[in-house]
Amino acid sequence: MNASKTTKLAARVCSAETAFIPRRLATPLQLSTGTIREITEARVTVTVETGGGRLGVGHGSTYLSDLWAWPDPTLSHEVRDGVLRRLCESAARELPRLAGHDRLHPLEFGLQLHQWACHDLGIEEDPPSLARAMCVSPFDAAVHDAVGAAVELSAFSFYDELAPLPLADHYFPGGGAAASISRLIQKPRRELPAWWVVGKYDNLTESLEPAIKKHGYQSLKLKITGSDPVADVARTIEVFQFAKRLLEAPPTITVDSNEANPDLSSVVEYLDMLEAKDAGAFAALAYLEQPTGRDIVVDRYDWRTVTARKPVLLDEGLTDLDILPEAQAQGWSGLALKTCKGHSMLLASAAWARDHGMLLSLQDLTNPGVALIHAAAVGAHLPTVNGVELNSPQFTPDANEEFLPRLTELFTPRHGVHRLPSVWPVGLASCL
Repeated sequence: MNASKTTKLAARVCSAETAFIPRRLATPLQLSTGTIREITEARVTVTVETGGGRLGVGHGSTYLSDLWAWPDPTLSHEVRDGVLRRLCESAARELPRLAGHDRLHPLEFGLQLHQWACHDLGIEEDPPSLARAMCVSPFDAAVHDAVGAAVELSAFSFYDELAPLPLADHYFPGGGAAASISRLIQKPRRELPAWWVVGKYDNLTESLEPAIKKHGYQSLKLKITGSDPVADVARTIEVFQFAKRLLEAPPTITVDSNEANPDLSSVVEYLDMLEAKDAGAFAALAYLEQPTGRDIVVDRYDWRTVTARKPVLLDEGLTDLDILPEAQAQGWSGLALKTCKGHSMLLASAAWARDHGMLLSLQDLTNPGVALIHAAAVGAHLPTVNGVELNSPQFTPDANEEFLPRLTELFTPRHGVHRLPSVWPVGLASCL
């Protein structure tokens, strides 16, 4: 890409619209803060005009997962959901005005949008940064999708060393953000491992066994209590041995307490007991997602004693690029990326992490449809250790019906993998 191509990518937003679709989960999703039974999908459409005067229309979506992003026990789901919907509507109104008359590179626009939502937008109920980032993330995706449609390029070919990205470049003193992102992006994979989420109280015979027999799942994410290492070890071994018998081979497992571990010592105790009781299950454990509280400045630990044994990945605590040096200093192994924090934020933080020798994994917040396609595209193009978790086929399969049967190989795992397109279309592939 040369300077003229960089200029061609600069765009302004002409219009933005949002719509909300209520969804009910086929299987309740259990978090440490409660159980999700219903959720709102926010769908957005954005029209942009590029520097070359070309128009493009893009799409994005996300679930407004209030219990995950805003776990305030004093507020009901209905109250939180209403606030998050209003935040999305505010973003739709603000988007055409956000950059003034300037045309911006899509990533620069996305970071400006993230900053506006997390720091500049005043809202009475004051949802936390994670919830704010989640609400504006589909607009960020839709801008990338629209610019790609306008210039007839994949959004993963937007980067080279000539593109100035002022909001990100100071994190990359060696050559700028675009050059680092360009090095990060790889030739897309054609297959990604399919992941099944095992809830803390799931009946394995009723849920996991049919999933393995029908779809061949070999990768399992275990929800654990975090507060009871004895029970967590017993559950980990139970799930591992159950899946191993069905697969006739060891599965890959990860564990996620959703920040419910009281401290680092409880994580050490879990690993000690697991290794002592079942060396096979311990060997199958690929990594742990954020065990302790999301504010890692307040809940500060030196993770190196743990990460010398198993990787520990920052998830809910990653809401701003400024936290990355702190995470590295505390010894976190890497990042559990999510597209629902913003495509621009994801790429910049992933590039920084890779430049500093950290691991990457990717989850999709059980997002369906266009958001699932977006997450799959990111998983195909980035060197994540887990591919990507695409969980809506498990939790909200009805939300994917409009994409079937034409995208069955992507949306419906077979032999334990999702099969991806041989050629990715323009933007973030919402046109698939």
